[in-house]
Order: sequence, then C-alpha cells, then structure tokens
Amino acid sequence: MNNYIDVQLKPDAEMRENVLLNKTFTKLHKALHDAKQTTIGISFPNYKVKLGDTIRLHGNKPTLETLQQSNWLGGLVGYCDMSEILPVPESIKGYRTVSRKQPTMTLKKLEKRIKHQKASGVLKTEDDIKVYQRQYKEKMYASSLDNPYLELQSTSSGQLYRVFIKMGEIQEKSLTGEFNYFGLSKTATIPWF
Repeated sequence: MNNYIDVQLKPDAEMRENVLLNKTFTKLHKALHDAKQTTIGISFPNYKVKLGDTIRLHGNKPTLETLQQSNWLGGLVGYCDMSEILPVPESIKGYRTVSRKQPTMTLKKLEKRIKHQKASGVLKTEDDIKVYQRQYKEKMYASSLDNPYLELQSTSSGQLYRVFIKMGEIQEKSLTGEFNYFGLSKTATIPWF
C-alpha cells in the first residue's frame, strides 16, 4: 500500500454527487471483480457524515497501473478527475479498515422466515402472517443501519442493493490481508491521510 490514486467526482446538474458516486463505484467493483483483484483497497478521504466526493484507491504501483490501463471508468471519465499514481505521504494519521457492514434484518430474510414458519405450522392464517410481518418490520426499521452507503446496481440481475460502509478506528500499525471486489476488508488496513 505504498501508492494511491484519487478519483475526484465532478457532479453537475445532470449527474448529482450521490448518483455519480454510485455509478463510479459500480464500475470500480466490476473492474476489480473482472480482474479478480484482491490487493486494491479503497477509502473515502472526504468522509464526514456522507462518503464525500473522492474515492481513493490504495495499492502498489504495478497493480494501480494495470487498473488505470483497463479504462475502468468508461463513459464516466468526463465526470471524474483521476490523479496520477502518487506515493503515500510520509506523514499520515494512521491506518484503518474500511469494510462492509451488513444489516442483520432484511425484507429478503423476512420472506424466508415466513416461508419457513408457514411450512412448520407456526404461521397458520393470513392474520398471523400480517402480525408477524408488522412486528418484524418494526424491529428491522428500529435497528436499521445509519452508516453511509453506496447504492449499486447488480450487473447480473439489474436490481439495486446497498453496500453500507464502516470506517474502522484509526490505529498505529498497518495490517496486511486481502480486500474483496469492493476494495473493502474487515482486517486489512489502508493508510489514512
């Protein structure tokens, strides 16, 4: 993780910042997946409450060069300024993980639970199902995540899904490991600056 590239978003009236961030990240995810790339990590250096207008790609120089040469931004190149490959500054704030946080309760899980409980005879009538749905949804919304998220579009199904982002605590030492095809990891750290 000696190098990085900043991808600065340039939203306009036709393409709002959050829409551009989602589209750019979808393209990055596809590029990392297609290349089976697990050594590039990402961060959001302008993160406050929202993820901000910059995606920072962390990795070694040859890996980042290969990604740059793939023209992964495609048609979004006019909406983004991509920096050269730069060395990580000597003075950094520390290291942190940037990972995915997944909700424990979802509508998909609700459907599965209803199906299972109908089959086992726990839910017998439509009224039972409605009461169970209402109670589950109340719990689900009460415990919903307040993390910032990306809303991505699946290339296989076309459906939208959310990737909630969790910023780990800043720590003194870096930890090596693999990143997933979103550039996220629960264990591997990226330099934070």
